[in-house]
Amino acid sequence: MLNDIEFEELKKIAKGIAAQFGGNCEVVLHRISEESTDHSIVAIENGHVTGRQVGDGPSHVVLEQLKKGDLDQENHLCYLTKTSDGRILKSSTMYIRDSRGKVSAILGINYDISAFTMAEAALKDLIAYGSEDSQREPEKITINVNELLDDLIDESVKLIGKPAVMMNKDEKIKAIQFLNQRGAMLITKSGDKIAKYFGISKYTLYSYLDLKKSF
Repeated sequence: MLNDIEFEELKKIAKGIAAQFGGNCEVVLHRISEESTDHSIVAIENGHVTGRQVGDGPSHVVLEQLKKGDLDQENHLCYLTKTSDGRILKSSTMYIRDSRGKVSAILGINYDISAFTMAEAALKDLIAYGSEDSQREPEKITINVNELLDDLIDESVKLIGKPAVMMNKDEKIKAIQFLNQRGAMLITKSGDKIAKYFGISKYTLYSYLDLKKSF
């Protein structure tokens, strides 16, 4: 795990990147540990871009890191995300490892390109992004873990294609296993909310999680 001195150096790097590219460039530093699941942000520059601040919870990519651990994680560069108010960001995610190779921090850069997209033809080189990601809906950046959990639940509903009240047992199992795969169960007290949303008991919820993945 990175020590406090190393985190201070990363904070200096974040501040430098933000200063270089100006107020439209958010740079955020997440601490990766079981203790920081709900409050992973330890430093952020230009947080007005996404409305986040120090002490806020993880993004989708951070939650997935906590779920997957250190299994061949590679930096994810120049992909699209979006804010809750619809602004489009060009984002990069870099995994910072300690001396043992364990991911201990994530450095994210989110540059607001909303204004540039209106002049995309003239500024194509500046805002170009990979052909694979261009076919995807930009991922929403959440502010706190409650919003993140709601977002993941919405994704599970879209996966099934019907509201929870209309799902049969197998569909609920598929939705709940999807949530577990995305790391939703790492969020504090998520089990209560998920069980209530799908109209099942917590005992049933955990029994569904123990079943063989069906998707």
